[in-house]
Amino acid sequence: MIAEIYIDIPAGSVDKPFDYQIPDELVHLVCPGIRVTVPFGRTRRLGFVTAVKASSELKKLRKVSQVIDPVPVLTPELLGLGNWLAETTLCPTVSAYQAMLPAVMKASYEKQVTVADRTRLDREFPELIPLFSKDFIGWRRLLTLPDPQKLDRIRRAINDGVLSVRQNVQNQARIRKRTVISASVSKERLEAFLQKTESRSERQRDVLRFFISRNEPDQKYPVSELVTKQGLSRQALHALTAKGLFTEEKKEQFRNPYEALDEEERTQPLPLTDEQEKAIRPIIRSVDRQETNVFLCHGVTGSGKTELYLQSIQRVIDKGRQAIVLVPEISLTPLMVHRFKGRFGNQVAVMHSGLSRGEKYDEWRRIREGRVSVAVGARSAVFAPFENLGLIIIDEEHESSYKQEDIPRYHARDVAIHRAARNHCPVVLGSATPSLESYARARKKVYQLLTLKERFNHHPLPPVDIVDMREEMRDGNHSVFSKELFTKLQERVARHEQTVLFLNRRGYATFVMCRSCGTVIKCPHCDISLTYHRASHLLKCHYCGYETRVPDACPSCGSDAMRYFGTGTQKVEAELNRLMPEARVIRMDVDTTGRKGGHEKLLRRFGEHQADILLGTQMIAKGLDFPEVTLVGVLAADSMLYLPDFRASEKTFQLLTQVSGRAGRHDLPGEVVIQSYSPDHYAVTDAAANDFNRFYQEEMQIRHRLGYPPFYYLTLITVTHPEAAQAAGASERIASILRNSLSSSVRVLGPAVPSVARIKDRYRFQCMVKYKREPKLLPVLHQIMQHFKETGKNGLQLSIDMNPVSLM
Repeated sequence: MIAEIYIDIPAGSVDKPFDYQIPDELVHLVCPGIRVTVPFGRTRRLGFVTAVKASSELKKLRKVSQVIDPVPVLTPELLGLGNWLAETTLCPTVSAYQAMLPAVMKASYEKQVTVADRTRLDREFPELIPLFSKDFIGWRRLLTLPDPQKLDRIRRAINDGVLSVRQNVQNQARIRKRTVISASVSKERLEAFLQKTESRSERQRDVLRFFISRNEPDQKYPVSELVTKQGLSRQALHALTAKGLFTEEKKEQFRNPYEALDEEERTQPLPLTDEQEKAIRPIIRSVDRQETNVFLCHGVTGSGKTELYLQSIQRVIDKGRQAIVLVPEISLTPLMVHRFKGRFGNQVAVMHSGLSRGEKYDEWRRIREGRVSVAVGARSAVFAPFENLGLIIIDEEHESSYKQEDIPRYHARDVAIHRAARNHCPVVLGSATPSLESYARARKKVYQLLTLKERFNHHPLPPVDIVDMREEMRDGNHSVFSKELFTKLQERVARHEQTVLFLNRRGYATFVMCRSCGTVIKCPHCDISLTYHRASHLLKCHYCGYETRVPDACPSCGSDAMRYFGTGTQKVEAELNRLMPEARVIRMDVDTTGRKGGHEKLLRRFGEHQADILLGTQMIAKGLDFPEVTLVGVLAADSMLYLPDFRASEKTFQLLTQVSGRAGRHDLPGEVVIQSYSPDHYAVTDAAANDFNRFYQEEMQIRHRLGYPPFYYLTLITVTHPEAAQAAGASERIASILRNSLSSSVRVLGPAVPSVARIKDRYRFQCMVKYKREPKLLPVLHQIMQHFKETGKNGLQLSIDMNPVSLM
């Protein structure tokens, strides 16, 4: 039998299946979707089996070396999905396969030096014998040897054929096992042995009494829990096992980060409002009939979309099928996990970047082995390996985090719709502020629109005040807070109510500038100013991670007039501590939530009213539901409004609407204060009025006039090189090829320098393609990529994004 295998090398030259012979002893193990190791060139590589056949056109074939997995890691559906992903996102097929698996399942490759001729080693290189007491040694360990002469002797032994170098493929995924113990004799035998045991062996007598008091003869107990929770002696357990009374064995253990939630009492479905009943009916009908439909659930914040999700999923589980729920960010995940675990218990697996590598692997295995019915997670959870998918839900579908910015550059929404078509099941897209593309499709009946106009508890949306910060400046108020917002903050603290403050900039100051000569401290590797972080007294680049100390004097003119400009969350926190020392503040941004469980810990503290004010970036703008939050303050509504991106107004409207929805969600009435230097901009006024339809009409007119989505599709081609001239020349050639090869209805813009011209010492040039229908586009782009792969060995890098979310 012959296996078709994609080699684990993400390069265009090997992006095709290679034929390998399957040895007789492995024939029953090798099947599509399984990972194997194979000889490739002079090394061994991991590969994905995509097909098994009886014959090959090639006569001389190498053999499969080893099977890595006991069961296929990719289902037949996921194999097909990988091919579709590779075709539509222009990435190597193996990159698409790897994107579907937990990071821990990526193979690690290690060079090893092995003994080829032990007799000659003993005779000719006796000084190396202690190093090679085993048959091999890792190359990295050899490079750390303190004796350079020994390293020279090893190289000579390799050249003489006494030692050889091989590439070892290691599977990083590890199954955790723990020791369990059980009684191997009857209860009567244990009682008899207890009678004979001397009183000085009190530890052994405690163990015997414990097992006699239990009425489950075959029950297996983890040794670690018997020692820590029951206070039994590990030595006594081992001693009694040696006497044949007990049996110890290793048992597989799943790492469960939410084990405590599985044991909590289940929540019950809530009665639905008339609006919710009307919205859920077509979803249930689609689930029952196994129809492929895309529903856009447009519901105001607090309208009970999550309850719709939960009751739809219950119907899917009752039908014996499975569901995937996507949430946009890790900060949303704890709240969603609590809701879903509360309803479905251990039927839920969680997949997001906040888990450890081992936890992610075990949650993935629970899905793959059919132990759960629901997967809740961020973007990559769309690849959950369910084999009987009945529903996919994407909450906050407008979020840009659903787009993968690295290879493969997929959008989770597109993958979900493709999977749903293969599995004959519905997709539900939920949002209070749907993306213009999705809403336009719903208006054209491509998607089915489900509308929820009222909050679940019929409470009104909070009133919104817009404060003109230009007037505040004219009145002499140079504070971060307007007079109105500061007064309302003081009132909330006095009444022991809670406030959410939103500012979409982390750090202390946006940039540091010399007031004498105007020099702004920039990143040496990127064309972007460094952000000052006060806690560490460092300047940081938010693009490449470069850090440096704040200079005492200006590097250009030597002046000591270095000053901090702009405002970030750290500065606001310092201002709050100065102006309102009695207020307890929790700051939530990338800097405070970097550690595992950081989001959950801070949100739990706020939920337990250990703080009066939650200050944060966009990670606090959505999904939060705290009964005592009665005030939301937006400190700089226009911080994103004038970015060089056609979606800037849409993102501003979405953020303002989402964060406003955090106030007054329960019995206490809420208020919202939006501070802006552009108080008359339609994105700000429409968000304040919570008027999505008016914003949609205004924004769509601009998009139509300028030729942007949803009226046109976009493709963004970015060329980078350490030298600006090389990047410019290559992008000119690409633009020329596109103009000459595509139809006249296609608009090719550029090449142009993006707003951030250099990142990580690489200069950037971009070309944009605007089109409605262009069958030639994908073939032409494939040719361009192939051409640059063959000629681009001079440091040129090319990336093509078929559906860009950000143009910066």
